[in-house]
Amino acid sequence: MKNIKLKMARIEHDLSQEDLAKKVGVTRQTIGLIEAGKYNPTLNLCLAICKTLDKTLDELFWKE
Repeated sequence: MKNIKLKMARIEHDLSQEDLAKKVGVTRQTIGLIEAGKYNPTLNLCLAICKTLDKTLDELFWKE
């Protein structure tokens, strides 16, 4: 399942996949895979992404 919420939060912060990847210490491909729903990030990576985008785990990663 695609992570549209992550993509929208990234765009709201005017960050490219590459920008976000650098801030959280992963590759651009990793961010792309997370957004495409093809990679399950670790809890630590989820938390780093949330902190960078000023969102909670529920806001970005909770599946409704």
